[in-house]
Amino acid sequence: MGILKKIALVLLALGLLLTVLVLIRNTESGTNFLDEQFSEIVSHIPNRDRRNKKVSEVDVAWHLDHSLKTINRICEALGESKPEKYKSSFSLSRIFVLTSGVIPRGVAQSPKVVRPPKEIVTDSLYLQLEEARNNLKRLEKLDANAHFRHPYFKLINKGQTKRFLKVHTEHHLKIIRDILKK
Repeated sequence: MGILKKIALVLLALGLLLTVLVLIRNTESGTNFLDEQFSEIVSHIPNRDRRNKKVSEVDVAWHLDHSLKTINRICEALGESKPEKYKSSFSLSRIFVLTSGVIPRGVAQSPKVVRPPKEIVTDSLYLQLEEARNNLKRLEKLDANAHFRHPYFKLINKGQTKRFLKVHTEHHLKIIRDILKK
């Protein structure tokens, strides 16, 4: 077998392996995929007013509120979607973020609907957390092609959305951890 054929076979095998990895890492399954993050959110509420301008312009409460609003608004959008209208689409940024589990800091702006109010009330964080838990239970009952339009990732279905919610929540928890570092 010639060297070119060997190289072609290795590249083909790597391509297949990468494809399988992307398909596996681009979705989440199960009902409790955010349980660890929810526990961490609760643990950070007492530190809600802490800030570190070197890490983020906003305080811990802002990141908590934004994360919970994102979960809740996206779950609502999935519930209102028409699964029969879902069409798979290609997005290199979606593949990168969902596969790597990393959202680069400072690159994207959050949509207005998920931006926290000027004053965040502690009780509202607990209420939003309870709402998020209930929304995730309802999410499980939705069709696999329930979807929403992400501003950067195009249409994403339920499995991809669950992965996005995990990656997005973890992104903000990492920022909070960095704010709280001494």
